[in-house]
Amino acid sequence: MSTSPASPITPATPTPVIFDLDGTLVDSEPNYYEAGRRLLAGYGVTDFSWEQHTRFIGIGTRETLEILAREFGIDAPLDELLAGKNRAYLELARAHTEVFPQMRVFVEGLHAAGHPMAVASGSSRAAIEAVLAGTGLDALLTTLVSAEEVAHGKPEPDVFLEAARRMGVAPADCVVLEDAPPGALAAHRAGMRCIAVPYVAGTADDPAFTSAALLFKGGQGEFTARAACDWLGRPVRSS
Repeated sequence: MSTSPASPITPATPTPVIFDLDGTLVDSEPNYYEAGRRLLAGYGVTDFSWEQHTRFIGIGTRETLEILAREFGIDAPLDELLAGKNRAYLELARAHTEVFPQMRVFVEGLHAAGHPMAVASGSSRAAIEAVLAGTGLDALLTTLVSAEEVAHGKPEPDVFLEAARRMGVAPADCVVLEDAPPGALAAHRAGMRCIAVPYVAGTADDPAFTSAALLFKGGQGEFTARAACDWLGRPVRSS
């Protein structure tokens, strides 16, 4: 796989691009799973599996913990659970978080070509900042929106609409990169085009991805910065 910078993109006005973080830019799901497993173990839940975790990929941490507390009968304040998971996650994330190589190339190419960029994530603001700082992407991605900062997380469109507002661009001009069905649905509800790169292979045929303008069904193994750049450089046909 090539690691050279992506070809510059040359539409008359560079397209604003909004990235989901977890599972899209970085492979953080193993860290989120482990943080959740440790948290639940502290409340007596000792059999939380990776398969159970995958149900929540693309859903914000707060919403995830609300569901898990209900399912496992955990009688603890939600803010206590949230703080506990964030502490565990930040410890893991600071130790190691991997950027998907072609995503790094893509971000670098977009930055070089002058595209406005943002990160809109269901993670906490602290988690977003820690991951971007640890991977060096913080120098390129400076507009950040956490689901904690808006009324509703994905699949509602709030984080993407807020990202567009902070960039000073129209939602309809934006392209979102997403790995999970709730995020793709949120992009659609925001009136934004979506490049979908499924993290969980089994979700590639999810109905939420049918609205994606560009779908890499093979996930990160199929995604290339050049293919995404070539697509962005083409005129968008009206439907």
